[in-house]
Order: sequence, then C-alpha cells, then structure tokens
Amino acid sequence: MDQALLTLLIAVFAVVLIALINGLARRLGVAGPLLLVAVGGGIALLPFVDVPPIAPEWILIGVLPPLLYSAAVSLPAIEFRRDFAPIAGLSVVLVVVSALVLGVFFWLVIPSVGLPLGIALGAILSPTDAVATSIVKRLGISPRVVTMLEGESLLNDATALVLLRTAIAAIAAGFSLWGAVGAFAWGVLIAIAVGAVVGWLLLRARHWVRNSAAGTAISFAVPFLAYLPTEQLGGSGLVAAVVAGIVTGQGAPRRLTPEERLSDTLNWRTVELVLEGAVFLIMGLELRDIVTQNLIDSSGLWHGTWLALSALGIVLAVRAGYVSLVVWGQGRRARRMNRARLEHLGDRLDAVADGRISLPTRAHRGPRRVADPQRWLDAMRGRVARGLADIDYYQATPLGARHGSIIVWAGMRGVVTLAAAQTLPREGIEHRALLVFVAFLVALVSLMLQGFTLPAVVRILKIGGTGDESVDRTEKARLDGELRQAAASALGSEGLARRDGTAFTEGLADRLGEHLTDPPDDDQSNAHRDRLELRLIAIAAMRHRLHDLSHEGTFGTAMLRRALAELDADELSLRLRLEDE
Repeated sequence: MDQALLTLLIAVFAVVLIALINGLARRLGVAGPLLLVAVGGGIALLPFVDVPPIAPEWILIGVLPPLLYSAAVSLPAIEFRRDFAPIAGLSVVLVVVSALVLGVFFWLVIPSVGLPLGIALGAILSPTDAVATSIVKRLGISPRVVTMLEGESLLNDATALVLLRTAIAAIAAGFSLWGAVGAFAWGVLIAIAVGAVVGWLLLRARHWVRNSAAGTAISFAVPFLAYLPTEQLGGSGLVAAVVAGIVTGQGAPRRLTPEERLSDTLNWRTVELVLEGAVFLIMGLELRDIVTQNLIDSSGLWHGTWLALSALGIVLAVRAGYVSLVVWGQGRRARRMNRARLEHLGDRLDAVADGRISLPTRAHRGPRRVADPQRWLDAMRGRVARGLADIDYYQATPLGARHGSIIVWAGMRGVVTLAAAQTLPREGIEHRALLVFVAFLVALVSLMLQGFTLPAVVRILKIGGTGDESVDRTEKARLDGELRQAAASALGSEGLARRDGTAFTEGLADRLGEHLTDPPDDDQSNAHRDRLELRLIAIAAMRHRLHDLSHEGTFGTAMLRRALAELDADELSLRLRLEDE
C-alpha cells in the first residue's frame, strides 16, 4: 500500500477510535484520556504493530499551543483574577521548588547525573496536566478548586519548559543564577506582550470579517501566530498562546456575533477531543518501545521503576506541603478582609454622588484635585463593588483541608512530561533512556493511579459542589432583574429604529408590552415583525449590560456565560423567524 495512503488510513482510524473510546468512557463514567492510554498500550503489544518514532516537537509545537489556547478562551476570568496569586504560586514557585528538590534527589541517587541534568529532569516531572481539570469538573467539585487547577495547568507548562531549557543550557555552558532569572523574566514578558497583541489584532480582524466559518478558520491560526514569533524572540510560546486565548475569550462577547461564538465553541470542542485524544493514544503506543529501550540500556526495569515511584512520592509530598501553605494563606486572607471599610467608602461615594460631599476639581488647589469628577466617581464605585463582590466570593467558597487534598491529588502528570522528556539531547546525556523511562512511568502511574482513584477520594472526603441551589436561583433572579432593567431602558429610549434604518411608531414598545418577551409564532402582521425587531434591540441592550457586569464581578462567570448563551440562542431564533417572513 502507498505510504501516504497508509498514513491517511491510520489517521482516520485513530480519529474514529478516539471518538468511540470517549463515548465509551462517558458511558462507563471514566475519563477518556485514561482509557486511551490503556488502549494505546494494548495496541502497542500486538506483534504486527510497528509504532514509528514521533518527534516531540509535534506535541510541543503542534498540539500544546491549540490545546492551551482553547482552554484559556473558556477560562473563567473573574475567578481567575480573584485567585491569581495562589495560581501563580502553584504555576511558578511550586514548579521551581519541585524541580530543585527532584534535581538534588536524582543527583544523589545517580552519581553520574550532575545537578543541572537532575534539575532538568525535575522540571520535566513538575508540571501538572490539564486532564485533571476535566475529571474534577465531572465530579462536581467547588468551581474555585476547578479554576485553580485549570489556571495552574495552563501556566505551569511554560515555567517547566523555560526551566528545562535553562538547565540544558547550563549542562553545556555552566549555570548563572541571574542569567536564569533574566531569561525567565524575558520569556514571560515577551510572551505576554506578543500574545496580547496577536489576540487583540486577530479579534479585530474577525470583527471586520463578520463570517462564522472564516472567523473560526482565523481562530485556528491564533495559537500558532502567538507561539512561533514568541519562541523566535526567546520567550515562552505556550504563555503567549494562553494570553492570546484569554484576550480572545474576554473580547468575544463584544466583538463576535452569536453565530461566530457558536461556531467557535463546537469546532474547538472537536479540536480538543481529537488532539488531546491523539496525545494520550500516542502515549500508550510508545510504551513498548520505551520499555524495550530501557531493558537494553539498563538491563532491567527495577532501577527505573523505583526511581519513578520515589520521584512521584517526592512530587506529591512537596505539593502537599505547598498547597497546605496556600490553603492557610487564603483562609487568613479571607479572615482579614474588612468589609465595613469598603461599605463606609461606598457610603461616602454615594454622598459625593448626591452632592452632600463636594469633590475637589481641577479648579481647586491641592494634591487631591480631580480632572473628571464623574469618571473618577464611577471608577471608584466600580472598585468598591468589585471589592465587596470579592469578599462575598471568598467567604462563600472558603478553601479548607479537604479542598487542599483534592488540589494535591488532582495534580497529575501527563502530556507535557512525556513530550518534554523526549526533548532531552540524544548526545552528551548519560542514561538518557533511563531518564525518559522514569518520566514516562511517572506520567503513566500518576494518570492511572490518581486519575482512577480521584472519584473515590472525593467520596471519602465527602466533598462536592456547594449543593445550595437556592444560591444559584437567587443569583439568576438578580441577573434577570438587571437584564430586564437594561432592556426596558433601551426600549424606552427615543429614536428606536429597525434594522433597515426606519423608525418605529412612537410608543410602540409600550403598546406591545408583554409580547416582546415571546412574540407569537402565528402572527404574520407588521406588528409581529416590529415585535421581533424590538426584541432584538432588547437583546442587544441586555448583552451590553452583561459585558458591564462581567467587569463589575458581582456575578459568577458561569452564570454570565449561561445568560449570554441564552441570549445568543434567542437572537438566532429571532433572525431565522424574520428571514422566513
């Protein structure tokens, strides 16, 4: 058979297999990636299967950027901002500490492995995998824990790869502390700059194109357009892809049409399924060759096995200690928050707005003069509202020892560990096969042991979601009230016009009243079309209000996204009904 045809046939078979296994996993209540690793390992054991070596660059460049970008687009930005400090600690400090501790361990137990190479292997084993987030989400864990795990898995890959790059450079040229710190700072800063610019520019381009198919095609290019130039400039391409995804996710509700958002959601969900499934399937397929090579080079598996199990134990112990500090620090921070002080400041701002307290203007002398009083007042009231909302969030979702236990046990190793291990230079590295085997076994045992037992751990700890449905109903009722008020204000304004630019009859919105919320399907009159047109105007006003509320932080991201999805579906339905008439 022709080689190209054979490759195509294998690719098609793999896509179908990934889809079927994920469907089976859903029925069995098991995470799809775990089954894919097991199936890949079983296929690799078949005597007639020959798995060709796959360059790790295909994973680091071709798979990780789009996967991290897609996860960043759906990242709950409000909750991410609130817990950015602990997420940054888990993503940077914990990775560095874990790599250093593991580096010393490998340096001591393998005499021929120097400290730089030990740290390089430690960096490979330190980052967690995003598969943990998908498992935890299905278990109904606190959204705050999910956000922390998701944010950690998005950012710690970059820390580990930058640290790995620095350690490998130190093997050849010697280690410089300030050089390593400078390289890390440059890598992050240039990544943030490039990722933000690429995300903003391509979001504007999609706003100009106004075509769902073309816009989705552009979105497929965004992670690579962020990754490639950043790597050429010495930065972290993965951080750039994440930043571009965050910028896109925050700008999509305002810049993209409902059709574009729906197209992005469905198409990127498919991309995630195929790419993530392919990586874990490959992970299982490579098991036989890695074990065989280690048997040849090390004359057995016991040495690599005890090294891997010891390394995994060290990683979990360091993680447990650090997470304990995070949980303690977050609890202490929540207790020290002063709600009364913010409420007093809010009262003073209300007094300024009512004219009971005068606000210094530019005409007054002194350091407290304000150029634009109203703008300053609005900004300060927004900050007070966000501060009060943050306090409510921390007090409603406290982190305890049980949550910390889930964060520790959900820190699985996976794709990045496997791909990064295979980037170790083939020349000048002693025991390379052993080190790759250790990394592979750590990822495999971590995924299988922690992944399969995580649901049991959740049951043993008797931990789940908030369980208080009345809170969600209350929040939804408040949000509905905000949206109804925005719609009423828009419909009550002067100069309302149809999409073709013609004006509505004066007072039409008041006369149509209740029919605006659900125009009857069997009415084909001009008034019926006016109801549909006015409903579209109301939806636009409600969507604009949702955008404002997303910056205020008084509602959760999940609730805002649900409301946006409902408005999008309503608008698409209304447009179809208008086109049919």
